[in-house]
Amino acid sequence: MAGVRQFDEDSAFAEALDVFWRKGFRATSMVDLAEATGVQRGSLYNAYGDKEEIFMRVFERYTERFIAGAQQALNKPDVRESLLAFFTFAIASIAQGTPSRGCLSTKTAIEIDPESPRLREALQKMIDQLEATILSALETADAKKRLAIPAAQAAKIVVTMTRGIAVMERVYGETKSLKQTTSALVDALVPKA
Repeated sequence: MAGVRQFDEDSAFAEALDVFWRKGFRATSMVDLAEATGVQRGSLYNAYGDKEEIFMRVFERYTERFIAGAQQALNKPDVRESLLAFFTFAIASIAQGTPSRGCLSTKTAIEIDPESPRLREALQKMIDQLEATILSALETADAKKRLAIPAAQAAKIVVTMTRGIAVMERVYGETKSLKQTTSALVDALVPKA
């Protein structure tokens, strides 16, 4: 039937996500996506137009899952526990796979073409959502009393740290020092009582 997709979009997007995550946006080709998804290139072009559109759809799903995971990690009654759980989640996400896949959003941010406003906007939206999620966790009565700096500043610092730990994991390929560094940041943001 014309116009009816002859493939499972969820499965295809899961495979496409893995390719983009491992290879990066720029290095991924439509041939790579066709091979990984088992969908012919022509069908991918007919369904989505180009690689960027596939990435945009995949990245939207990735963002939803990542933000949901961050919200779950941050859902702790104690602000220190909340931030430590969030960083544990972020580090685990970055270190997935053998070799590790790294951070899809950071990897994409580093390699995007300045002439691609759609990718830039998608990344900005994801980071803004992450910051809002963290800020929400830092605006509790407990957090406001215990934070060393205003919650909005702390949320920006935490988001910036997630980008930094993604790069450091990529360079050093281990997580022990990332856990130590993020723990030290939590100590600075929320001094022990």
